[in-house]
Amino acid sequence: MRELAAYEEEPDAATATAGDFDRALAGGTGVGCLLAEVDTPTGPEVAGMALWYTTFSTWQGRAGMWLEDLFVRPEHRRLGIGRAFFAEMGRLCHERGFGRLEWWVLDWNTSAHAFYRSLGAAPQDEWTVWRLDGAGLADLTTM
Repeated sequence: MRELAAYEEEPDAATATAGDFDRALAGGTGVGCLLAEVDTPTGPEVAGMALWYTTFSTWQGRAGMWLEDLFVRPEHRRLGIGRAFFAEMGRLCHERGFGRLEWWVLDWNTSAHAFYRSLGAAPQDEWTVWRLDGAGLADLTTM
């Protein structure tokens, strides 16, 4: 996670702890994580991860999957790990009857754009991301 934050040029934004992930990934939370390992001379090494959670579409009346983060360490890219993550998430969506798999990608990450297009994905340009956090989120409790 910290490597992903550094890659996305926000190393100080990643404040989650191992305990936070333990709680989030406990059964029944709707959060899942896939890990990819590669064999190295010193033993298995984590090469990448895909973290997702369950969503719901009012249009479809069905659950979906939101890919929150996908990261493959640079030294392990071009090995098919990203494609394998998507294949597994697609399998999970199909198995669970989910209607869609969605995610965000940073505008500047053009290599990711090309990869996602190669999978048949399409950008949803008509939507704008909005967010409340920190003080703005806390202020909602006083309205």
